[in-house]
Amino acid sequence: MTIPIGAHELRETLTVWRPTSVSDGQGGTTTTPMQVGSVRAKVSQPSATEQIEAQQAGTSLAMTAHLRPDADVRRGDELRRPDGDRLRVKYTIHPSEPEYLRADCEQIQIEGQRELP
Repeated sequence: MTIPIGAHELRETLTVWRPTSVSDGQGGTTTTPMQVGSVRAKVSQPSATEQIEAQQAGTSLAMTAHLRPDADVRRGDELRRPDGDRLRVKYTIHPSEPEYLRADCEQIQIEGQRELP
């Protein structure tokens, strides 16, 4: 039996934003991001191998977030850091033993925002 990822490893608190349909007040709906919670995470740059695998699959990979296995994070969610950095979840992976939830993300740069070093 394996031990789930420890709280001491999850050094960041990220807010989780999810695309949600809301009434537009005129009988229709619009999709807007809404904050649905926060999670503790360990965010890191992907390894060279992970980046190559992502490119071979026709996608890009900017960051990897490791979360508690029961975290409510889904494909399409946006994880926001306190410094304004935003990560869009491309997909999530549970290992065969439920030790953690891995969210592979792409970094979102807001128009007019300069890229961080």
